[in-house]
Amino acid sequence: RQMCIRDSMTIPKETNICISELKKEDSFPVSVFPKLIREIINETKATLNYPTDFIASAICFTLSVGIGNNFVAKVKEGWNERAILYMAIIGRSGVNKSHPLSFAMQPLFELDIKSSVKYQKERREYEKYILACKKEKEDKEQATEPVLKKFIVSDITPERLITIHQDNKRGICLYVDELMSWLKNFNRYNSGSEEQFWLSVFSGKPIILDRQGNKNSAFIKHSFISVIGTIQKGLLKELAKGERSENGFIDRILFVFPPNLKKEYWNELELSTHIVPLWNSIVKRLTDIQCITDEDGELVPTRLPFNTEARTLLYHWQHKNTDLCNSEMDEVLVGVYSKLDIYVIRFSLILQLSRWACDESDKKEIDSTSVEGAISIVEYFRITAKRVQGITNSSAILEQLPTDKLSLYNALPVEFTTSEGIAVAQKQNISADSFKRFLADKKGKLFENVKHGRYKKLI
Repeated sequence: RQMCIRDSMTIPKETNICISELKKEDSFPVSVFPKLIREIINETKATLNYPTDFIASAICFTLSVGIGNNFVAKVKEGWNERAILYMAIIGRSGVNKSHPLSFAMQPLFELDIKSSVKYQKERREYEKYILACKKEKEDKEQATEPVLKKFIVSDITPERLITIHQDNKRGICLYVDELMSWLKNFNRYNSGSEEQFWLSVFSGKPIILDRQGNKNSAFIKHSFISVIGTIQKGLLKELAKGERSENGFIDRILFVFPPNLKKEYWNELELSTHIVPLWNSIVKRLTDIQCITDEDGELVPTRLPFNTEARTLLYHWQHKNTDLCNSEMDEVLVGVYSKLDIYVIRFSLILQLSRWACDESDKKEIDSTSVEGAISIVEYFRITAKRVQGITNSSAILEQLPTDKLSLYNALPVEFTTSEGIAVAQKQNISADSFKRFLADKKGKLFENVKHGRYKKLI
């Protein structure tokens, strides 16, 4: 079913964003980016074999971290949204998941390296000064203890993460190469609910750390922690286990999941020498923006309102999305669709500031071009969420199969013809008619009909 944004309301003629499935294999809507970023995506795709969905999404994520707490999208008085993203890059081993993410985040890694060198130097000087004061037994002017400035954290306890965030109030991100390792380590260090912590900071809520055994309490008025990691397709059913599919945790994750992605041959093409410096300069333009603080040292974000045209488009899309939520029977997808209301605002902010960083717009308000692009992006993530849900549902169906049918399913190759499937079934002492009934009953659930007489396993 297809719903178009432009119907009864007065929407600009050039606007024709539809809530419908995209057909391209690399379906992430690259056209929403400014020209310079499109060039980076196309060049890395052509020369380094970076899947378009992976590099485009990783670029979005890096931009979100570059923006941090410096800017918020003002929806209305009392409602501001930060550019926080929770993102999972999905693909089997060998399809180039990690390299696009590393490329996109490299400018942030380099900034962290420079900050670390500076911090180590300042730390040595500080400790040397304190030691000298003790030896001389004199009360000298108290030196300021240095703090480590950074954007990226990885394997870390929640308590340490909060401490680092307190020293980096403009925002940080959690980067985990394997997303499942992060999820499995929840509550590894304490008996508290780390999952609840991540549910809370998704909304940029305040963080208060005041636990017995901690020397210093911590308070962060406006949290900003984006999360990204990779996961293999075969582990998706693990992702949905426990309460995560019921408490809204999975709803918050944007799944980057191109269909039919395969490992590619290397090619002889070289990346143009200006691409890396170009990407560095775009990110640096965002990270160089100085934070504004109040008299208490709290960061004061710049609020970007939606102009009249952008607001009309945004509200009209939200009405259509609400209709889809109300008509959807799958409760998990209802949760996902509801979170798209939030993400369309966040991507509007990200696109507006990315266009400013590429000299294609200002940063005074969010315009309709950014909203149109954000709608295209969240529609892509609607499709990938449905694809993930199809796999997790199929996993549940697979677990409920009788022993003989489960054995048959495992014995079948990834792709097979009807006659090939019958041959496998007969070796399992299952008749041809029984196999055909099994195939028909589970089509769309465990099997995909690739073409007439040919099938592919979904798990």
